[in-house]
Amino acid sequence: MSLKPSVIEPVPEQTARVARAAFPKGNLYISIRDQLGTLFEDADFTTLYPKRGQPAFAPWRLALITIMQFLENLSDRQASDAVRSRIDWKYALSLELTDAGFDHSVLSNFRERLAAGEQPALLLDQVIELLKEKNLLKVRGKQRTDSTHVLAAIRVMNRLELVTETMRAALNELAVVSPIWLSSIALPEWFTRYSARIEDTRLPRGEQAREEFARQVGEDGFQLVAILLKQQPELLKLEAVQTLQKVWQRHYTRNESGEIGWRKNALLSRAATAIESPYDIEARHSNKRQLSWTGYKVHVSETCDADLPRLITNVMTTAATEQDVACTAAIHQSLEKSHRLPGRHFVDAGYVDAGLLVESSSRYAVELFGPTRLNPSWQTRAGGYDQAQFQIDWVNQIAVCPEGKQSIYWHEYQTNERYSRPVVTVRFKPKIAAIVAIAINVLNPNPVRRDL
Repeated sequence: MSLKPSVIEPVPEQTARVARAAFPKGNLYISIRDQLGTLFEDADFTTLYPKRGQPAFAPWRLALITIMQFLENLSDRQASDAVRSRIDWKYALSLELTDAGFDHSVLSNFRERLAAGEQPALLLDQVIELLKEKNLLKVRGKQRTDSTHVLAAIRVMNRLELVTETMRAALNELAVVSPIWLSSIALPEWFTRYSARIEDTRLPRGEQAREEFARQVGEDGFQLVAILLKQQPELLKLEAVQTLQKVWQRHYTRNESGEIGWRKNALLSRAATAIESPYDIEARHSNKRQLSWTGYKVHVSETCDADLPRLITNVMTTAATEQDVACTAAIHQSLEKSHRLPGRHFVDAGYVDAGLLVESSSRYAVELFGPTRLNPSWQTRAGGYDQAQFQIDWVNQIAVCPEGKQSIYWHEYQTNERYSRPVVTVRFKPKIAAIVAIAINVLNPNPVRRDL
C-alpha cells in the first residue's frame, strides 16, 4: 500500500443535504466536522506508508473512523458497516451517499501501522494541537494524573502450566525457524507432552505427581538448551528460547551433579521480575489494595480547568509492578516535550515525595499538588515513637531517642527473609526506654539520613 497525499474534498452536496434533513438538531459527528474540520490530513501519515504500491484508503478517514469506532465500542466489521450505512458518518468522512466503503480488515492494518510507527501517540497529538488552536486547552492550566490497571491479553496460568506452555512456545518457534533440525533431535515424548496447549490437556493430580511432571518438563527444557548450545548456538537468540531460560532460572534449581529441583514458592525470586506468560513477557502480576491483576498500569493525565472540556494530555503505560512515584518525573518530561506542562498538577499520594516536589517546581515550574504518604509503621498506628523521631549518628553508630537518651547497642546484619535486606538493631537501657528496632531498606552509613 502506498500513500499520495491529496486535498480533502468538502462534504458532497447531496450528503450534506440529506444529513441536515435527517438531523435538524445536529449530531455529534456532524458537529465535529462543522466545528473542528476533518481532524487529520493524509500528510500526517506519510511516514507510515511507502511511496510505491497500490494506493491506500485515505489514512485521514481511517484515523477518524478509529476514533468514532472507539466512541461507540464497535468492532472492525461493525465500523466498516457504519461507514456504508450511516449518514452522519458519511458526512464526517466527506463520502457520497452511494459510497460502498471498504473491507473491515483495512482498519486492523492501519492500527498495526500506527503501532509500528515512530509516533505511537500520533492521533492524540494531532487532536490536542487542533484543540489548542481552538482555545479549548489552556496553556499552563490545571491538570490531574491518576493510574488504572490494564489486563494483559493472556491466559493467567499457575506455575506448572507456565513452564509447560513456555516449553511448548520454544518448540513451536524452533519448528518455524528450523523444522528439519528440530525433528531430528526432538524426543518422541515431546510431541505427546507439548503438542496441545496446556489448557486443552489434563495435568497430573496430586502434589507429588505434579512435582514429578514439573521436574520432567524442567529436564526437557535443560536438555533442549544443551542441544542448542552444542549444535545450533545461533538459535539461542530466539525470543522464545531466551524466555525459556529466564523462566527456568526462576522456577528450577540444578546442582553440580545435574539433578533438577522444583523451587518452593517461598524461594522464588521477586514477582516484579517474573514472566507470567511466554506470549507476553512484559506482563506482570501486581496487587493494589483488594485488586489483583496480570498486565500493565496506565497513567492518564487530563485537564481540569473550570469552564473548559476535560482533555487527555498524556498517556503512559508501565509494568503493573512499577510504582506511581517512579513515573512522576517521566510524566513531566513527556508533557514538557509536547509543550503541555500544567501550572498546577493534581495527583494522589502515590506520585509525591520530597524530591519530586522540589524538582517539579525548580525544573518544570509546576506546582505538584497532592497529599503526602502516611507512615505505615506499627509504631505510628499504635501511637508510639516511629523512626522519623530518632536522630541517627551513622559515623559513631549511635541513635538518640525523642527523650534525648543515647543507645547502648548497635548491631548490623542481613535478614533471612524471602527478600533479604540489611537491618540495624538498636537498643537502649531498659530503665530509660523499651527495646527499639530500626529496620533500614538500604544500609548507607551516612550521618545525613533522610529516610528515617
